[in-house]
Amino acid sequence: MRLTPQRRRVVDALARLGHATPDAVAAEAGADGGSPLAASTIYRALEALEELGLVAHTHLDHRAPTFHLAGHADHIHLVCLGCHTIDEVPVEVAAEFVAGMAAARGFRADITHMAVHGWCSSCGGPQ
Repeated sequence: MRLTPQRRRVVDALARLGHATPDAVAAEAGADGGSPLAASTIYRALEALEELGLVAHTHLDHRAPTFHLAGHADHIHLVCLGCHTIDEVPVEVAAEFVAGMAAARGFRADITHMAVHGWCSSCGGPQ
């Protein structure tokens, strides 16, 4: 599989955005001065780029997945249920959790797609 001009534009858009839904990628790729890319082209490009190991995704909510460059996959997303902000922590924060699953069940967890939902320090959450 090769890096077509359309896929290159998607990679460039993700590099500028950091994390983005397919719609945001389409808008950013369309703002680069080139011809607009159809939604189906964006989705196919993201799928192909993920197969190539260049892009990763996570589900931050019940809507479209969020994509980012694979080199930026070394974190866990923290999604606030109150203000909907998204923060990141290094995957090492969950090392004890991952080791516990491995010891208890022999399960090797891939937490690079992980999103943890809760309340940020500003919102505090339910009492």
